[in-house]
Amino acid sequence: MITRTFDDVFAPPEDHGHADSDTNVMFGFWLYLMSDCILFAALFASYVVYSHSADGGPTGRQLFDLRGTLGETMFLLTSSITCGFAILAMHRRQARQVIGWFVVTFLFGLGFVTMEVSEFLHMVAIGAGPDRSGFLAAFFTLVATHGTHVTVGLIWMLVLMVQVMSKGLTPKVQSRVMRLSMFWHFLDIVWVGVFTVVYLRSMV
Repeated sequence: MITRTFDDVFAPPEDHGHADSDTNVMFGFWLYLMSDCILFAALFASYVVYSHSADGGPTGRQLFDLRGTLGETMFLLTSSITCGFAILAMHRRQARQVIGWFVVTFLFGLGFVTMEVSEFLHMVAIGAGPDRSGFLAAFFTLVATHGTHVTVGLIWMLVLMVQVMSKGLTPKVQSRVMRLSMFWHFLDIVWVGVFTVVYLRSMV
């Protein structure tokens, strides 16, 4: 106990600087997530306000395919589970398993984005684009913003897989992997809100 305290007090300055840097980075990341919460809260509020402003155009009940959206949801929720397995492998310092689980997570995430883009293209093709009504503008803004976040997460995941392969599970790489995991789980929570407020609510 005394030795540990002595080591902490008389540790080289660079060790303290590294710890302070990690703390600052994590604090900044939490601030970012909080700002994203505010962003999505505003988008959800806008959607609720404009959800009945179809202006004579198609409504959610007419447009949304709940089975397809349920498929998207299963893709994203499953990717959250596989991302969790990657974190467990990281704690066991099993770099290959981390990469393997991230590959599976990436494929599920890519499937989600592909289905979402397909839905958007179909809606635009039948004249239900974001310029058709206030309802559709709010819908596209909310769902596309979430989809953009998922796309950024996929790119981030690719970068981290390369880092794990080239650098191994160093403390810095582990910290980055943990932040990616937090970001990914956050997007899953937001999607549950989208699925409930946008898709399920339109069927009531």
